[in-house]
Amino acid sequence: MDENIVLPAGFRAAGVAAGIKKRGGLDVALLVSDAPCVAAGVFTRNQIKAAPVRWDQAALAHNAHAMRAVVINSGCANAVTGAQGEADTADTALAVAEACDVAPTAVLVMSTGVIGQPLPMPKLHTGITAAVAALQGGAEGWNAAAHAIMTTDTRPKLATKHCMIGATAIMISGICKGAGMIHPDMATMLALVCTDAAVSVEALQAALGWATDRSFNAVTIDGDSSTNDTVLVLANGVAGNAAIQADTPEFAVFQVALTAVMSDLAQQIARDGEGATKFATIRVTGALAFADAQRIAKTIATSPLVKTALFGADANWGRVLAAAGRAGVMLDPTRLALWFDALQLVAEGAPTDYSEADAHATLTKAEVVITLDLGLGTAEATVWTCDFSHDYVSINADYRT
Repeated sequence: MDENIVLPAGFRAAGVAAGIKKRGGLDVALLVSDAPCVAAGVFTRNQIKAAPVRWDQAALAHNAHAMRAVVINSGCANAVTGAQGEADTADTALAVAEACDVAPTAVLVMSTGVIGQPLPMPKLHTGITAAVAALQGGAEGWNAAAHAIMTTDTRPKLATKHCMIGATAIMISGICKGAGMIHPDMATMLALVCTDAAVSVEALQAALGWATDRSFNAVTIDGDSSTNDTVLVLANGVAGNAAIQADTPEFAVFQVALTAVMSDLAQQIARDGEGATKFATIRVTGALAFADAQRIAKTIATSPLVKTALFGADANWGRVLAAAGRAGVMLDPTRLALWFDALQLVAEGAPTDYSEADAHATLTKAEVVITLDLGLGTAEATVWTCDFSHDYVSINADYRT
């Protein structure tokens, strides 16, 4: 446990085992704020949305200034569960509300796990009761919550950032889970971030949207976007700063700090990709617009041919250029330049006199940076991903069984 990664003031958390996950372990996480929170969220754009996603979207639309708790279960996604899934989500929020003496509309809900199975509500109720009893501030409860939201993750994912808003010290801390079915169109599998800063609803949502594009929207494992993707940020204002407003110097500082926490978490997801043996950073520079650069970077990062070449340490750079060329972005092939780490393989659209042995050696490392310069402008984007190994197939071939 990293004791430097702690909860901001005014928050308590817990993670407990309720028997929801077939493989055992912690599977119910709870975060409670002692004060009402301003909240913001981003959600999957997959048209098949899990019941908790719809609950949270409705809750934030009507009560984003007064949230008090977030409950998360792993082992069951509560997705494609019909009216029963909607009722179970409402029941989950009500159980937390009654146990914590808050309104049900002040409770946000997240679920992750197998799609198409109903929540085992008696187990979840037992877990909620145990989680409320186990709530604590500091590092231990937060670390337990990070463990409780894991599914195929091999390790918990946490990050913390301190910064100054004027003369006031604030903290931002987050947890997330994700190792497969990761190609977000908004966020990642699940992420929960909290801060003791005071922030207006509008500023928090704006900062979250900007940070998401540069963090969770910049990570991909396998090109599959989940039914449950959710990122929530809660700000309880306990630090005592004047509420941060959009388009102010204080907002800029907060936005950078929030992005740093979320980028840290996003990179942890890529490093823990299902079956991953390598972590890859895909940088596309020299683009005419950020959106163009990110689209090309994501296309490279999701290419099975690129990802398998990374696994085999095969410096087949033609796969990188082929992926870039099919991204749907206009480019000039004669201006392209490509590097694996510091080794340049392509200049002005043609191969350099590089050493194949050096290229292979570069890809044998646990981490590699692939940089493609388009030679067209000044915009750039970064995407984090991993390789495809034999273990990825093994993990997903029998995920349910």
